[in-house]
Amino acid sequence: MEQNFDSKIKSKFKKVNFIVLGLAIFFLGFSAGMIYDVKKEIFNKDGNVEITKVIDLYSKTRSSEVSFDQYWDIWDKIKKNYVNQPVDEVSIFYGSLKGLVEGLGDPYSVYFPPEKAEEFAKDLAGEFEGIGAEIGLRDQQLTIIAPLPDSPAEKAGLKVGDKVLAIDGEDTFGFSLDEAINKIRGKKGTEVVLTITRNGIESAEDVTIVRDKINVPTIVWEMKDSNVAYLRVAYFNEGTWGEFDKAVKDILLQSPVGVILDLRSNPGGYLETSVQVASEWVEKGVVVLEKFNDGQENAYPAEGKYRFKEIPTVVLVDEGTASGSEIVAGALQDYNLATIVGNTTFGKGSVQEFEVLPDGSALKLTTAKWFTPNERQIDEKGIEPDIVVEEMFEQIEGTDGLNEEDFVDKGMKKAMEILGN
Repeated sequence: MEQNFDSKIKSKFKKVNFIVLGLAIFFLGFSAGMIYDVKKEIFNKDGNVEITKVIDLYSKTRSSEVSFDQYWDIWDKIKKNYVNQPVDEVSIFYGSLKGLVEGLGDPYSVYFPPEKAEEFAKDLAGEFEGIGAEIGLRDQQLTIIAPLPDSPAEKAGLKVGDKVLAIDGEDTFGFSLDEAINKIRGKKGTEVVLTITRNGIESAEDVTIVRDKINVPTIVWEMKDSNVAYLRVAYFNEGTWGEFDKAVKDILLQSPVGVILDLRSNPGGYLETSVQVASEWVEKGVVVLEKFNDGQENAYPAEGKYRFKEIPTVVLVDEGTASGSEIVAGALQDYNLATIVGNTTFGKGSVQEFEVLPDGSALKLTTAKWFTPNERQIDEKGIEPDIVVEEMFEQIEGTDGLNEEDFVDKGMKKAMEILGN
């Protein structure tokens, strides 16, 4: 997902770790009170940018605190002196907005021109073409957060924590997430070569991946020995809640004595779905807190039927457990409703608001951070497990390690032990 994930844009947007609200930043730092007037100035009746109106804003954007003289001076120099004329003014306008957001130095805040905004929206629905892996920046290094189940990335052998040194031979140092995603994603059937390492640059290797259409399978469940229900949630996208609700109903018909909730390599998704899933254990109280830079906060209360509340539960997590899945794990841990097993989670606890602008472009802006019900910060810290299992999978001696059956799932084994099996 390749960053993340997208949905077909509806007239009413859902939360993805993003919450729809009024436009916070528009063009070169205009104050909120000016936004409506600015929109009238630069968009035509069809909702498209009218570049002549942008240029006319020059005289209206002068400020005693911030001077836009340099911006407009560079604009004029490009129009006059750039070698390839005529200059595409709309493209450089969008490019300037993209650079404005990149100036924050936040990998999760992104400005999308119209065509990129549409791609992002498809990802949120769990439908896109690419390699099927969530990527992020860790210590300024492009890193695989989680390959999706049965995705080209997983089949090619990508692992959680793999560092991506190059894309098609181009060094990724200094890449923004948006740049990396654009280079990795592509048409079904085409190839992309990632240079990855797990143990330092000396072990770097090229991995060729054939892109495909990615439809994220979000829910898998089965009954294990001694009537323990295993429930895997791979992602929180548009269809997850319906699948999860059906799985809960079917599981309860089996009268389980325990539940194993597998959130390993779950990169997150819709906030609303994360709250709904956690609410199947949390009867009442806050599931997650959202804190803003002005001291304000929102509390998201439990809103489900808490059908699993009385059933002993183990939650499996790892370094690829991120965002919405960290919200679920943190809430169940704070309320002592589950034992968390595995490794400290990724620590992606920031909130991005996704706003579609009148011309079809969009702004994804970090505006807040997530905290667990006990006010533990998720961002950059993650959720620490109650019981650590450092290596989740161990290859069985004498096997070639090419098949799933060649490995012991140590996380699952520990979970079954905790549940008395």
